[in-house]
Amino acid sequence: MNSLDAFAAAKLDALERRRLKRDLAVTRPAGGARVERGGSRMVSFCSNDYLGLAGDRRLREAAIRALDAYGAGAGAARLVTGNHPLFETLEGRIAAVKGTDDSCVFGSGYLANLGVIPAIAGREDLILIDALGHASMHTGARLTGGRIVAFGHNDIAQCRSVLERERARHKHCLILTEGVFGMDGDLGAIGPLHRLAEDFGAWLLVDDAHGFGVLGGGAGATREVSQVPPSSLLNIGTLSKAVGAYGGFLAASAPVCALIRNRARSFVYSTGLPASVIASAIAGIEAIETEPDRVARPKRHAEAFCAALGLPAPDSQIVPIVLGEPDDALAAADALAARGFLIAPIRPPTVPAGTARLRVTFSAAHSESDVSALATAMVELGLVAETAAKAGPSSAERTLAG
Repeated sequence: MNSLDAFAAAKLDALERRRLKRDLAVTRPAGGARVERGGSRMVSFCSNDYLGLAGDRRLREAAIRALDAYGAGAGAARLVTGNHPLFETLEGRIAAVKGTDDSCVFGSGYLANLGVIPAIAGREDLILIDALGHASMHTGARLTGGRIVAFGHNDIAQCRSVLERERARHKHCLILTEGVFGMDGDLGAIGPLHRLAEDFGAWLLVDDAHGFGVLGGGAGATREVSQVPPSSLLNIGTLSKAVGAYGGFLAASAPVCALIRNRARSFVYSTGLPASVIASAIAGIEAIETEPDRVARPKRHAEAFCAALGLPAPDSQIVPIVLGEPDDALAAADALAARGFLIAPIRPPTVPAGTARLRVTFSAAHSESDVSALATAMVELGLVAETAAKAGPSSAERTLAG
């Protein structure tokens, strides 16, 4: 074994000892919320396909038409080969749903954060980030070379304290949060953070990957919980969750989007999305615009699930079942799989130590009977009592505590 293989093997062994090693499992989509894994047919409650659009006939047909018309690849970056006309349509539709002047599409939501954050902030600047913010926001912040300070989750008082102590020493300030926190399902404190940003001459970026298409009539968490003018924010989103396609975006004012197209390295130096992907995303956006019942259904399912189990009403379509240690989450996932439910165990470092969990996500593709059957299984397996004991305060209580 050479030194590189020995290094990799040692790292993998360490992960295995801590029950944190991951392995890919072949999983075949089987229509709607159904999948096939290991020869078994299961109901998936861990997908981010919140509106059930990933397999929708309209998205498939839009992709096929674009593939036939334009081919499989994009060729190069959009600034090199030219802007495909479908991009103008897609970016206009995103801006219309978000209520902004413009939008700029990236290869993924991760690439959007990696490009936008260091294009806006630099070495002389202050970046404040919610401690539970997505990994892509933390990575984008590090790329700025600026002063980074994490504040407690939704802790407005702590964020204000940092601003009072540090803001005057830095040229610009960027505050980073999420619309819906993907591992907890609670909402970011968008309104209070926007007021702080205004008070201290800062800018607010909201990554609403899990809210776009589901909350606020489809516009996302920013519309669900605040009256903040959308074009006063940096609105990050994704096309790979509720929209059912792939890609990411920034929705913002026209000058900001123009700047991003010139300065965001993950935009300037990345090949554009293929036409088939753009076309399927346009079809997904159209569904969000025209099907309010589909948009509302995921959160409605989450509310029914929590009511059946006596849990607090959820903020979103994501409900965490916090169990504690990795072994607990793995055992619970195995027990549910034996009953025909696919729910991935979420372990550190994705979540903090001691909070390994099942992350239950609800989709418009689920039926009421799917939701009821899962709730029954949770009760019979004894998972609910453990959840109530370990979940801690609700998102509202955490926000008020700040």
